[in-house]
Amino acid sequence: MVFDCDGVLVDSEIINNAVFAELVTRAGLPTTLEQSIERYMGRSTTECVADVERELGRPVGFDLPTVYEHEVLARQRDELKAVDGVRDLLEVLRDAAMPVCVASSGTPPEIAFRLRVTGLAAYFGEHCYSASMVARGKPEPDLFLLAADRIGIDPADCALIEDSPFGVRGGRAAGMTVLGYAALASADTLRTAGAAHVVTAMAQVPPLLGLTAA
Repeated sequence: MVFDCDGVLVDSEIINNAVFAELVTRAGLPTTLEQSIERYMGRSTTECVADVERELGRPVGFDLPTVYEHEVLARQRDELKAVDGVRDLLEVLRDAAMPVCVASSGTPPEIAFRLRVTGLAAYFGEHCYSASMVARGKPEPDLFLLAADRIGIDPADCALIEDSPFGVRGGRAAGMTVLGYAALASADTLRTAGAAHVVTAMAQVPPLLGLTAA
């Protein structure tokens, strides 16, 4: 099973988008938390900054990705927690000997930090894949195809859990069965993007995989 990281494994999306909205506003494009979630959640920082610069018609004027990473990590060090129920889900998958991996728009250091802080790193080992490893990030399929290849499973046999429409679209384009986790994005938004199922709690996932919840 393939997991997104932010918003699926770790409860980070509010922090991420609050910081990004503040920085985009500082760059000259007033942006609220809600607008950041709608426009940028689930995408790589590099791609989001490119969108901001297109809208501004100029460079942002400072190294936004580096400042963003620094400020996010500082806040997450004290505030970050695992998503409710995800540890139990990972235990069910481990008991079933189901391979798992992470496919995230975050950078490798960001992914490693978030999994370490929340105590989830041991479930994934080296199977953590970043959009920085491929030519195109979400909503393109490249990252998900890389993840499936690295764990040795045909994409058609992979289930993916995602919380953003960009991630859902990328998973569908890769040929995976996508489960939408409706935390910040609405169930309707995730279904419209192509989610085969939508859940609001991690305990709802095992039955969709033919497994028994813990």
